[in-house]
Amino acid sequence: MAVERKFVEDRVRKLRVKEWMAQEVRNAGFGGVDITRTPLGTQITLFVERPGLVIGKGGRRIRMLTEKLKEFGIENPQVSVDEIENPEFNAKLMASLLARALERGWYFRKAGYRFLYRIMEAGAKGCEIEISGKLTGERARTEKFVAGTMVHTGEPIYTAVRVGYDVAIKKLGVLGVKVRIIPPDAELPDEFEVKEPMKAETEIETEAKEPTEAKEDEEAKEPEKTEKTEKPEIKESEEVEEEKVEKVEERKEAESEAKKDVETKTEAKAEAKAETRAEKVDAKTEEKSSAEEAAE
Repeated sequence: MAVERKFVEDRVRKLRVKEWMAQEVRNAGFGGVDITRTPLGTQITLFVERPGLVIGKGGRRIRMLTEKLKEFGIENPQVSVDEIENPEFNAKLMASLLARALERGWYFRKAGYRFLYRIMEAGAKGCEIEISGKLTGERARTEKFVAGTMVHTGEPIYTAVRVGYDVAIKKLGVLGVKVRIIPPDAELPDEFEVKEPMKAETEIETEAKEPTEAKEDEEAKEPEKTEKTEKPEIKESEEVEEEKVEKVEERKEAESEAKKDVETKTEAKAEAKAETRAEKVDAKTEEKSSAEEAAE
């Protein structure tokens, strides 16, 4: 029984360390802890949203954590802090943040939908949030917020679904928060991918055994084709040059006609001006003669 007791004691010690860590680092966004034994000691890795709050100024807080871990009977603890890359896909972190929001006075329905939309907008395949306790009165009840696809049975609940749990302490009582998330990279049993069919072995063999005669015929036909293609190219080039010459001549004729039209218009304007001037001179002479006659 000594071996069994040792295993039980180790698991109980790890559970106590996890619960204590969750309470100590809750303000930094606790997302989980990994405890592994090594020949040099015990490696403890904390996953948080804001590592700076865990490390502290000059590493003061992380040294304090390592000293307190020795009280749990852990030999030579080595604490390291890692930042969570995608916090929206960490169920433990989302449950902790939701519980803190409820403790600050958020209405449970507003908080549930806010975190649900945040997780789904990040690209999750599915999300389910459960808030249970005295939500609106003295009688406890459970409220669910669901979006996307969610699995509740079979092997995928262990391989594809991430589960996180936390507690919010309020004046009326305790509220339990449970978050289930299916990340975008999870493979569900109802998803499949259609692949292109592979070529049969017989087809591959026939393609490999093609006679070389066909290749020689093609090589012999190629020079004939090139000769045939060269002739129409020469004809096409001659036709193109003739069309260019015709277009140039047409442009010259159009320009000469335009010049003639401009000259005729200018001559007509000059004649009209001369006529108007002559008429004005005649009118003035008539006025002078009439004025002289009147004076006599």
